Parts: sequence; structure tokens; C-alpha cells
Amino acid sequence: MASPVENNTKTNFFPDRKVSNLKGKGAASARNESIRQAALDKATAKDAKVEISDGVKDFSRIKKAVDAAPDIDNSAKIAKLKASIKDGSYKVDYDGLADKIMASEL
Repeated sequence: MASPVENNTKTNFFPDRKVSNLKGKGAASARNESIRQAALDKATAKDAKVEISDGVKDFSRIKKAVDAAPDIDNSAKIAKLKASIKDGSYKVDYDGLADKIMASEL
């Protein structure tokens, strides 16, 4: 006579191991499941917290704003500058250039 614990059902984790028939599907099982879930939630409440730094939060906000901004097409401006450089009509603003260099160094 076979034991009531023996079963031909196999688990996925241990393919050669037989599963017992002791698992219930009634109200007691549902009640135990909710109690177990509450115990797991309580045990992991402190461990499952993640703190995100303010710098990362700021970066995320900035990235969202940049992604939402429309693309700017500067191709006409670039073509105009290239043409003026090529034909020699482009004049460098030396004072403005010096101011920008000084501002970036300070």
C-alpha cells in the first residue's frame, strides 16, 4: 500500500523529488497565505527601502525636460556660417571671444 505522502507530481526546482499531498486548498490555506505574506512584509519592510540621492533625482528631472523639448534645427545657421567663412566675410568678435574664454576659466 502506497503512503499518502507519496505522489507522482514533480516540482520544477527538484525534478527528481516527489511533492507531498499535504497542501490544502481550503480556507485554512488562504488564511495561512495571508498571514505568511504579512510576516514577509513586516520582515522585509526595513530591508526593501532604496534611497535615491537628490543629484540623481535632479538628473532625472532634467533629462525628462530635455527629452520633452522640441529639437532645434540649426542647419541653416551652420550653412550660413560655413559660407561666410569660405568666402572670407566672417569677422571674429575678438572681444566677445576673450570674454567667453575668461568666463569659462573663472
